[in-house]
Amino acid sequence: MTRLEGKVALVTGAASGIGHESAILFAANGAKVACVDTVKERNVATAAAITSAGGSAISLVADVSKAGDMDRVVATTVEEYGALHVAFNNAGIMHPDDGNAVDTEESIWDLTMGVNAKGVFFGCKYEIPAMLASGGGSIINTASFVAVMGSATSQIAYTASKGAVQALTRELAIVHARQNIRVNSLCPGPLRTDLLMNFLDTTEKKDRRLVHIPMGRFGEASEMAEAALWLASNESSYVTGTDLMVDGGLSAAYVTPEA
Repeated sequence: MTRLEGKVALVTGAASGIGHESAILFAANGAKVACVDTVKERNVATAAAITSAGGSAISLVADVSKAGDMDRVVATTVEEYGALHVAFNNAGIMHPDDGNAVDTEESIWDLTMGVNAKGVFFGCKYEIPAMLASGGGSIINTASFVAVMGSATSQIAYTASKGAVQALTRELAIVHARQNIRVNSLCPGPLRTDLLMNFLDTTEKKDRRLVHIPMGRFGEASEMAEAALWLASNESSYVTGTDLMVDGGLSAAYVTPEA
């Protein structure tokens, strides 16, 4: 079964990690995919992998933190494919100099918030009108488990940016609920991706994360793509404003339920 047959999807951060795996999976399930990233060569490779497998994809180079870039990629996607039904605002950064509030420089804060939070805002800003014109759709924003419970390894700007994504997602879900637009956040746990492994650059840092995960391992980008596919598909048609925790049980083990 092709779960996204006839759909047009836009995926940011498509050059690597979750974005790459999701673009490939969306296309394998019938979607035409606009792959968006700042890294041209790897983004082109993602689109090429889709087309070589018989799918349809375009590669668009853009900085999600710039309004003009996101306006352009949404407009180009609609021009190329005639609609927009799925948007996965996944692009994000985790800067090695992001630490605690005392040590983190303002420039690192601004850079992280610009990509991780403002990038999602700009995505939604231009994707929503395109989806309204297409009859509705599904927006998925990548947040994180740290938006719910904080991080054992200091990364204050990253954590704050993902909290912003989570709050933005909930509000947009409410605002557009009766316009056939669903908005949900995907909250990955610690993943075995270059982004996190480069940040957790010592065995001590890795072990500090792993000890908190009931499953005892880092997640895979492909597992996040499967969750994103469900949120993108009609199988989640009654799901909006939700933070989907895909974290190996981490949040269940450490977050106290409300009384």
